[in-house]
Amino acid sequence: MRLAALVFALFPLAAQADCGGDFGAFVKGLKAEAVAKGHAPAQVDAFFKGVRQDARVLKADRAQGVFRKTFADFAKALISQNRITNGAANGKKYRATFERIEHDYGISRGVLLAFWALETDFGAVQGDFNTRDALVTLAHDCRRPELFRPQIMAAIALQERGDFDPTRTEGAWAGEIGQVQMLPDDILRNGVDGDGDGHVRPKTSSADALMSGAKMLSGLGWRRNEPWLQEIAVPEGLDWTRTGLETELSTADWARMGVVARDGKLAAGIKGSVLLPMGRKGPAFMVYPNFRVLFEWNKSFVYVTTAAYFATRLEGAPAFALGKPDPSLSDGDMKALQKKLAARGHDVGKIDGILGANTRAAVQKEQARLGLPADAWPTKALLGKL
Repeated sequence: MRLAALVFALFPLAAQADCGGDFGAFVKGLKAEAVAKGHAPAQVDAFFKGVRQDARVLKADRAQGVFRKTFADFAKALISQNRITNGAANGKKYRATFERIEHDYGISRGVLLAFWALETDFGAVQGDFNTRDALVTLAHDCRRPELFRPQIMAAIALQERGDFDPTRTEGAWAGEIGQVQMLPDDILRNGVDGDGDGHVRPKTSSADALMSGAKMLSGLGWRRNEPWLQEIAVPEGLDWTRTGLETELSTADWARMGVVARDGKLAAGIKGSVLLPMGRKGPAFMVYPNFRVLFEWNKSFVYVTTAAYFATRLEGAPAFALGKPDPSLSDGDMKALQKKLAARGHDVGKIDGILGANTRAAVQKEQARLGLPADAWPTKALLGKL
């Protein structure tokens, strides 16, 4: 009998429990799966010894209200002069590491500095949640078990390498570890020993964290030595239906429509999309293929846009021009709008009051249908017409 079949015979109910149910039985199922994957039973027992559900994790998972902020408010909250100053200092301090990243992966230092700053304040605030308990709690919870269950197996593999302590390793509530907050499987696949000590320890080694983050971005499809985002000015008569991430044109085509870079020139010989995070009256950006790669790091539209913009600031770009955008909808109005959009057949995902990429695309389509400026920015006028 194959080992996996033997384990299933010993723990038939636990092995079938993908999430939920009795926590003890669920952990038995995880142990059975780990042994079936070839991990030593003694190692597995040591990993799960003392594991517990963490109520703080579930509370944090259901309270991500920060992503309901507008781009301007979110950027103002996260990007401070202190972070810009510290970014410049760390860019100098770890110049050799960034030069290696630029040589090996073609990723500009501003990108890694931005994530390093926004994720952990350059390693100062990495989270105080026990990583093993957080992962098991989220895998047991039935909201996203398919994401977190494999991370437990990856953490066991890291434990076997001597790079994970199930009782002492701490990080973010969602299981991310280290100075740029990577999940265990990302560390397992993309971990780089940046400081040459024979281990990958992104919690304590900035070089390990930065090199590992760079390798991960490269593996996600980062295009070497290409830009990611650039502030632009757009003409009042632009065809707004062509803005947004769903439309990608050459920068030469955009230039012919009157789109210009606010600082310098548009990147030549590359395609881009015009992004209006707060509508046609607010800030405007040209986003390039590398911008889309950042969504593999974090799925939040406002977070990715802020991180991408912050990366340009760390490399000397000026602060964006806010303009005079129309007022944002309240949380209640946003949820009402999402319900109306969903009723009309649009996929907006969860009714959560967050203006994510799917909701923006649906807003733009309804604006165009109703004869409103189709800039993907929801307004009271749109809500009223719907």
